[in-house]
Amino acid sequence: MHHSRLCAVLIDCNVPDVDKAASFWAEALGRAVDPDHPGTRGNYRMLETPPDEPIVQIQRVTHESRVHVDIETDDIPAEVLRLEKLGATVVSRLERWVVMQAPTGQRFCVVRVQRPGFPKNANRWD
Repeated sequence: MHHSRLCAVLIDCNVPDVDKAASFWAEALGRAVDPDHPGTRGNYRMLETPPDEPIVQIQRVTHESRVHVDIETDDIPAEVLRLEKLGATVVSRLERWVVMQAPTGQRFCVVRVQRPGFPKNANRWD
């Protein structure tokens, strides 16, 4: 048995200035950049997250600009296996997360628990 839920929306930006990109998305979404969040570092900028809402993170990337979701779980191998049974494939296994591709072509990540209150609003999988 494990749990999983939508964790985050990541806005991948192929730009030279991640701060400028984060400023745009902060204004567009009405969420301030959170410079003190531990996730704001290097190529990543976190926007303030209201309670019980998904994280929005801006990241500078070298691939084309796109948006992807993260699914957080208390058991990454079990969640990856569940998603593979649904038709997703593993693109790469990294130190702390797994990049997957849906059968419809979108990429997404399976990550360890990121948001407080887990497993509130999470699905339970047996």
